[in-house]
Amino acid sequence: MADLWSDNSTATWQEALEAYSDVVEAQGVKGLADHDRWYRDVLPPAIAARARPHVTLDELVRVTEWKMTRGVWRARNLALVRGNDASLVEATSAAALAAVPDPRKPIAMLAELAGVGPATASAVAAAAAPEAYPFFDEVVAAQVPGLGEVAFTLAYYLRYAEALRERARTLAHGWTPVMVERALWSFAGGKAGARSTG
Repeated sequence: MADLWSDNSTATWQEALEAYSDVVEAQGVKGLADHDRWYRDVLPPAIAARARPHVTLDELVRVTEWKMTRGVWRARNLALVRGNDASLVEATSAAALAAVPDPRKPIAMLAELAGVGPATASAVAAAAAPEAYPFFDEVVAAQVPGLGEVAFTLAYYLRYAEALRERARTLAHGWTPVMVERALWSFAGGKAGARSTG
């Protein structure tokens, strides 16, 4: 099938989602599989275990590295992220995650940090609240009808995230926006020329 988005079979979506780890491995990008396992399996419970959910500077740096290994490496953005004050990262991310499930506030607040745009902000939000926020990925956005040309802006992310939330609702059976995003990315074969920024 050439178009997963319009396929209403939960089984087809599940098959794409289950292939995600294999597609990650198939990218042949050094460090991607390790970053991805950390992002999916270690970071979410670490955030959830904190009295006031937040990310540390080290975690924000690693999220940025994950995003770049899955998309396109941008050394300047990574340097900007590394240059953030650790206490500012914790305070900003705590305030942002306290605003969940507001569709806009957590992304906008996280994007106030140096080197963080809507895509990196969405990666943090998705790790903390996968039921509300998908990661913002160009390969995924290109498969969603009606969004237009991908623009790494908050306004575009809000439309993208709502489309993925709605698709998760129609798939039902416990599907989240993050699961929809991973299934679409996997279905497309991964990077496919991705140039995620921000």
